[in-house]
Amino acid sequence: MAEFILRDPTQANFWDERFEKKFMPWDKGGVPRHFADFVKKQGSTLGCLIPGCGNAYEVAVLAQAGWQVTAIDFSIVAVKNARHILGPLATHVVHADFFAYEPSGPLALIYERAFFCALPPTLREAIVQRWAQLLPENGQLAGYFFFDDAENASKKGPPFSIHRTAFEALMLPHFELIEDSAVEDSIPVFEGKERWQVWRRR
Repeated sequence: MAEFILRDPTQANFWDERFEKKFMPWDKGGVPRHFADFVKKQGSTLGCLIPGCGNAYEVAVLAQAGWQVTAIDFSIVAVKNARHILGPLATHVVHADFFAYEPSGPLALIYERAFFCALPPTLREAIVQRWAQLLPENGQLAGYFFFDDAENASKKGPPFSIHRTAFEALMLPHFELIEDSAVEDSIPVFEGKERWQVWRRR
């Protein structure tokens, strides 16, 4: 088991340390099924942002399908890893802070994969507000959400789970839930507590 010095997941060096030590229990090592199916079903290519992209495996699927995709992470080590993995598609990965990042073109989709649950509950409202700011009306937020209704579950992390009702209370002023499915190919850290959801900007 790796030992860590840094304990604040709101700081980039917390994640740098974990990527440097190759401690990435949230990393699937590929593209999850629901997202791959979602991409295939789209009638056109979309402008897509992937916040907290980690190793950014999904970038290859999107870029090769002709989508305008940008993946961002505030961990420079994560960015270097992703660029190495993606090779000729490395330019799609940008070192940036989600809360300050301004897209270079219009967005139709934000893909969520272990970003919301990576940061502590104190930042949840700010994340949802930023999603809402970045997406136009009818834009979509699609991805995987880590729910656990057990008492005090949300205090342990990362990953930090959230009660489903609490998440809906944050989301519904800005978004409408249009798809919700169980996930059958979760990695162990999320198994049995993960939902694939698609939300549409009001």
